[in-house]
Order: sequence, then structure tokens, then C-alpha cells
Amino acid sequence: QVQLVESGGGWVRPGGSLRLSCAASGRTFSRYVMGWFRQAPGKEREFVAAITPDGGTTDVALSVEGRFIISRDNAKNSVYLEMNRLKLEDTADYYCTQDRNPYYSGTHLPSLKYDYWGQGTRVTVSS
Repeated sequence: QVQLVESGGGWVRPGGSLRLSCAASGRTFSRYVMGWFRQAPGKEREFVAAITPDGGTTDVALSVEGRFIISRDNAKNSVYLEMNRLKLEDTADYYCTQDRNPYYSGTHLPSLKYDYWGQGTRVTVSS
């Protein structure tokens, strides 16, 4: 059974930084695309970033491009989201997710079938 456990959320002032982590178990981690989505209060869940199994390709939403970086450590079965220059509108619950199918190496990362989700970690950006 796949388990995804996020950590690293919290409160930060505008312009600050946070690093989210997600520890995965249950399947061979290095075979799957990993992603981050977020859901702000009153809004739908939206794509934030994703990374291919080998870490060679990443994709980030335009709203966070240049500020957020996704990375992974296959030896640690973990994926990370480094968030810099945070804005008020980045306030949301952030969810780690894993692709349904293994070995994806394309570029359509936001539209994959993400079947597995963590419980979320809250990020609050406020002055």
C-alpha cells in the first residue's frame, strides 16, 4: 500500500522560504513521477510541480516558476519542494502525489494520473 507523508509546512512571512518533504513507501519509488499540488481555501486543487523518476525532467506551474524547485532523492524515497520568495497567495494545503504508472519519461507531467496522495501539509504566508 502506497503511503505518502508530507512535512515541513508552517507559517512564514512574505518573501520567506520553506522546504517541504514527502517520504514515500509501498512501491519502488524510483519508478514513478512524483508531484506536488496545493489547495487554497475556497479554491480547487491545482498543480504545483512534478518530477520524472530519474529526476531529469521537472515541471512547475507558471505561478511558482522561478520561486519553487522540486527535487527528489531516490535513495531516500523522498521528494522535496523548495519554496522561495513566498507570497500571500501561496497559502494553501500542499499535497504530495505519485503517478499511477511507472517509468514515465515524457513532459506532460501535470496531466498524469495521480492516484496516490498524502494527507497534506499547511503552508501559511502572512505578515
